[in-house]
Amino acid sequence: MSQDTPAAGADRARPQAPLMISHQYTKDLSFEAPNTPQIFTQFTKQPEISINVDVKVEPVQENVFEVILHFEVDSRIGDTVAFLVELKYAAVVSVHVPEEHVRPMLLIEVPHLLFPYARNILSDTTRDAGFPPLMLQPLDFAAMYRNRFQAAQAQGPEDAPPVGHA
Repeated sequence: MSQDTPAAGADRARPQAPLMISHQYTKDLSFEAPNTPQIFTQFTKQPEISINVDVKVEPVQENVFEVILHFEVDSRIGDTVAFLVELKYAAVVSVHVPEEHVRPMLLIEVPHLLFPYARNILSDTTRDAGFPPLMLQPLDFAAMYRNRFQAAQAQGPEDAPPVGHA
């Protein structure tokens, strides 16, 4: 088929998808259970679990970004560490939307799409280590974005972080 056929012209006229994920991957995964096996005898008490979540965006090239979901989990029984987990789950994405929609797309939509995979990795990791599976509840990435935007606005528009430090 020559390039002048109607099918070739239709391919060029087809609009680009607003968001394309080309790769998803575990960038970093660390698990520590420094007080095993003794901690298993203390499971009569409910552990306290602290979970910190952050979203980072790094530009790769024009319209292409790496979005990283970063989880830090600290589980303790009293003062004793049960386990520590750190996960950086990432994706390389292409974004083709108007400039004013790029940040929300990268900081809300992409994390929303990646979250189920990261949640599964955290659950499997804790279960495979002999602990009950860690079941994270869905996260409100839109609220996280609004809070970050409001904090940046309070600092002043000139202090708003660039996309790479979102």
